[in-house]
Order: sequence, then structure tokens, then C-alpha cells
Amino acid sequence: MMRSLYTATTGMIGMQTQIDVVSNNIANVNTTGYKKQRAEFADLFSQVLQYAGTNTSETTQSPTGIEVGVGVRNVSVQKLWEAGNPMQTGNSFDMMINGAGFFQIQLPDGTIAYTRDGQFKLDREGNIVNSKGYQLVPNITVPEDLRNNQNAAIGVSEDGLVTATIAGDTQSQELGQIEIANFINPAGLHSLGDNLYINTDASGDPIVGAPNQEGRGAILQNVLERSNVKLVEEITELITGQRAYEAGSKSIQTSDSMLQTVISLKR
Repeated sequence: MMRSLYTATTGMIGMQTQIDVVSNNIANVNTTGYKKQRAEFADLFSQVLQYAGTNTSETTQSPTGIEVGVGVRNVSVQKLWEAGNPMQTGNSFDMMINGAGFFQIQLPDGTIAYTRDGQFKLDREGNIVNSKGYQLVPNITVPEDLRNNQNAAIGVSEDGLVTATIAGDTQSQELGQIEIANFINPAGLHSLGDNLYINTDASGDPIVGAPNQEGRGAILQNVLERSNVKLVEEITELITGQRAYEAGSKSIQTSDSMLQTVISLKR
């Protein structure tokens, strides 16, 4: 009976993790470039009361044995990198990677971080930056004469070439080349918050290059990537986790009632 108390407790702890993960997915349903997470579980070791193959007589053996599990544990929370749906914005500095890859962002300490969030803007010096003011890498600057010219249009090709064209002018001016990074194991990236990640030993080193080449995705301008969270699925997972949590509490209550019965036998 004590084993059932412990086993049910591990189940409740596991379902609490499940609900925490699902709640975070729901909270980020409108976060640009957010990737849903999935809690993954494994059963704990089993207590062996009798091994399979144990002799039951001189000529026979037990075909199955007796093993009693003692619960569950969380082994990982994995991000699922399925692409989110595109959202047209009409903003020249909004970009989406259509396929694999990450934009590169320089943090204040010089570290390079990676993101799927393509909500870019210009700072006061004309540098392309993210919502925190961190520069895109490689740095691309729009000159002041183009920033102040209402007839100038900024274009970004699928290959990441950034150009400026002035109405009536047949020649476009190249401003820079966007490069994106890919990883052998993007699930191994470490999240910093603010839609930013850094690489780890598990993710491997970044493989940097031009978009739309060597397996890297193409750049779509005037488009943002929505979260890949499907709200109906998350609500279903939330209800399932809640019911499993309640079932675990019922197991504890039942075991406690059985213990009370045993204790009362001594009176």
C-alpha cells in the first residue's frame, strides 16, 4: 500500500509538469516564431518480486515473472520545430524563414543568439535590429538619405540580399546580405527568453550561410511566422492532464483509506 502512495505521487508530479508545459504553450499562442513544447515521460524501474524464467518445479518455469512498477518521471521537454503559418503584415522589415534556419542576433555582451522571430526594425542609426534593439548579424545599415526618402523601398530577396530602390530609378542599391544559421539538432538549443536561443554541445555548432541554400530556408519579406501552437490540441492535452492528476489523487485517497483500515485492526 505504501508503494501505491509513492507511485501515485510520481504520477501527479508528472501531470503537473505536463500541465505546466501545456499552459506555457497556450500562453504563447500569439508569440511570433514560438515553437510548442512537449513533455516526455518514462516509467521508473520496476520492483521484481519474481524473475521471469524462475523454476516453478523441476520441469517448469514461470513464463512471465512478477514485476511491479513504481511510477513515472519526466525525461525531457522537447521543442517541436514544425513551421508556423505565415502572416502577411505589409511591413518591409518583417521577415520569415520559410524552412529550416535561424536569424542571428548579437547580444550586448557580443554573444550570438538565434531566433525565428523576424520582427525587425531600424534603430536611430539605421541598423536593422530586433524588438530589444539587438543588431541583426551580419549588421545591415540603411543610409540616412534612404531612410529620409519616402520614394525609397527596401527589398529582401529569398536569398537574403537586402536592397533599396528609389521610385523612377532603374538601379537598386545593395545594402547587405542576411545570413542564417542551421543546427544538426535544434532541439538542443538553450532558450534565453525573448524568442532567443544559444547553441549548446547538444545542438552542435551553427552552420551559417545564405538563405535558400544547402537546406536553409528562404526569406519571405512582409511576412511573420505565427506560433505553431494549435489551441484545440492544447486544450485537449490540458483536460487530459487534469483528469490524470485527479485520478492520481484518487489513488492516494484510496491507499490512505486502506492504511486507515489496517491501523484500525489493531484496536
